[in-house]
Amino acid sequence: MSGPDIITMGCRLNIAESEAIRQMAADQGDLIVVNSCAVTAEAVRQTRQAIRRARRERPDARILVTGCAAQTEPQTFAAMAEVDAVIGNREKMEAATYHRPFEQPSKVRVADIMTVRDTAPHMASAFADHARAFLEVQNGCDHRCTFCIIPYGRGNSRSVPAGAVVDKARELVDAGYREIVLTGVDVTSYGPDLPGAPTLGLLVERILKGVPDLPRLRLSSIDSVEMDDRLFDLIAREPRMMPHVHLSLQAGDDMILKRMKRRHSRADAVRIVERLKAARPDISIGADIIAGFPTEDDAMFARSLALIDDCAIVHGHIFPYSPRAGTPAARMPQVDRATIKTRAARLRAACADRRDAWLRSLIGTQHSVLVERSGLSGHAENFAPVRFTTTQTPSAILRATITGLEKGVLIAQEAA
Repeated sequence: MSGPDIITMGCRLNIAESEAIRQMAADQGDLIVVNSCAVTAEAVRQTRQAIRRARRERPDARILVTGCAAQTEPQTFAAMAEVDAVIGNREKMEAATYHRPFEQPSKVRVADIMTVRDTAPHMASAFADHARAFLEVQNGCDHRCTFCIIPYGRGNSRSVPAGAVVDKARELVDAGYREIVLTGVDVTSYGPDLPGAPTLGLLVERILKGVPDLPRLRLSSIDSVEMDDRLFDLIAREPRMMPHVHLSLQAGDDMILKRMKRRHSRADAVRIVERLKAARPDISIGADIIAGFPTEDDAMFARSLALIDDCAIVHGHIFPYSPRAGTPAARMPQVDRATIKTRAARLRAACADRRDAWLRSLIGTQHSVLVERSGLSGHAENFAPVRFTTTQTPSAILRATITGLEKGVLIAQEAA
């Protein structure tokens, strides 16, 4: 019997956890698991749409809904006729969940996520079709940004003990993975709940020392204000740390940042990027930016738009603001939807222009590229997407010459 169908919405952490679910439910071929996202109202709408489509395509399958949207509004999904069971974020990481009969009429199993105090290292996962693996080192969030529902879907911040992380990283390398991405909900808050309160920088140092055969280590989205000196130095000077950071910036206007309850200023964001680029000029910068946060006027938006150039953002994730019930921002004066849509489009266009110019600047240069399992594509150290002109050895790390750019992807051939 083939394994379950997994439909994954949202973040890298969800993607990693979906792979763990695939392994835990490997013998459940009649199962569809929808791993939902709650970051925006649109994400919840898309989850519901995906559920309905899955039912149409496989009318005889069992559909289980989990993830952050299932955690924060379980009754929304329980009320859908297409859904057989709704499972919380804690329950989805328990193998027994996928082997119990679905109960009727009560089909909701969602515990209070705020009572969870541990993060299991088995939440680390790899992909069958990628040469890199995601390793969850942290879950939950202790901060309460006014726009964000995610802490109520993920719970309070909790960290995986460093020894378990190193062991899992070694296991992934032994299985053939050449790059590991450390991930979490608020990964830079790693450690205060563990004995000795280690930092993310210390964890990275332990991984690099404890897994000497790991060629490439990368971080998922980080909060720059939580970047300790040890982590900065590793990103800036350690060749096995990839020159690519994705910053949770959200806005470029100080008043909006204050109303978001963020802990950095615009100047802080620009300063950390300037420091990173001074220390490691080849580093590429990604960032999350929200368009149309409540009270955002034209001048405030202009400062967010300018942040793309001021922080040299080439990997931009743009989110149109949508109110989430239960968050403080939902009670603030709202920007009209048409304006939000227009501002999001302008941010995306500015990111695309900056990214295109950056990719073009790489033509004629050489980069180390990790070849994906297809043998046809990969990513450079700076996370630029690469397509090869001929099939390469999967999982190899090749020195490649960039010869062109097509549809946002670099064209490369193995260097002589």
